[in-house]
Amino acid sequence: MALLGGPARTLTPAPARPRPVLASGPWPGLAVAAAGVAAAWLTHLALPAVPMLTAAVLLGIAAAHTPGIRERLRGRCRAGLTLAGRRLMRVGVVLLGLKLSLSDVAGLGWRTVAMVAGVVALTLAGTWWLGRKLGLPGDQPLLIAAGYAICGASAIGAVSAVRERGDADGRRGEDAAAAVALVTLCGTLAMAVLPLLHGPLGLSDAQFGRWVGASVHDVGQVVAAAQTAGPAALGEAVLVKLMRVALLAPLVALLVLGARRAAAASDGRGAAGRRPPLVPLFVAGFLAMVLLRTTGLVPEAVLSGAGHVQELVLAAALFGLGSAVHLPSLARTGARVALLGLTSWVLIAAGSYAGVLLTV
Repeated sequence: MALLGGPARTLTPAPARPRPVLASGPWPGLAVAAAGVAAAWLTHLALPAVPMLTAAVLLGIAAAHTPGIRERLRGRCRAGLTLAGRRLMRVGVVLLGLKLSLSDVAGLGWRTVAMVAGVVALTLAGTWWLGRKLGLPGDQPLLIAAGYAICGASAIGAVSAVRERGDADGRRGEDAAAAVALVTLCGTLAMAVLPLLHGPLGLSDAQFGRWVGASVHDVGQVVAAAQTAGPAALGEAVLVKLMRVALLAPLVALLVLGARRAAAASDGRGAAGRRPPLVPLFVAGFLAMVLLRTTGLVPEAVLSGAGHVQELVLAAALFGLGSAVHLPSLARTGARVALLGLTSWVLIAAGSYAGVLLTV
């Protein structure tokens, strides 16, 4: 109503305050992942026997089941944590290539290289076959097999990234998280059990190192287990372990090739346009880093810095994957998953032990 005969004024609502950029999108989740990395680092400092990457997974799982925190992780933080679990995992895989040179592989000798390849193939095929027979859902059998056979969570992330299943059925993230949880648990147990078997199995320090490198899943867990037998064991363990890491590239290429053939068989008319590259970009980056390390042109200071960055980004990725673990869902297949994990653990430990004895 006009006052004193003046013209009526229209009240306009105040403009909405813009939402802060850092409070939307992936940033909240990435901030939580960074906090998880800091907590994992502090845990490793307080308990040196616990590798930082193992602590990151366990802290992610714990956060996902803590009242008051889990709601935020499943809500506004989910996008950033998913980004960390996928993209940062690929960055970590690329940087992992700087730890390996072709001269290191050649120095192992053809018998050791053949032994490692045989153990990886046996573990991969045996674990995948048993997982399918046990009826584990989705890609769990393949992801668990890759984690046990090659390099733990890094292999799981790499294989998950190239699977054609996608996220339409919501399974890929769950399958990767479940596989990471199982492989991390068994790798943690291996750090405690394998050093106890060093003497009873009659292995020299070098043999023990090769056994650890051929049978333990994650690089950090290999270091933690092998260092108990001294520097000679540690050196052998890391070399053998990195040889297993090198097999990640051909495994991913084979999986992509299989996916392309499956796509062509199911829909020959449009498959050519949807086929993924035979060598994904992050795998090509991994191979490029191996070649760069082989040249010997990279200063030690750069290699050391890259190693620290690689550990940090992998820790963030593993925290993100751990935060996606849903223990009630795991419990529904708990007995089958536990049986697969135990069987695969025995398979790779026994196969690598026999291989070490045969390559003396």
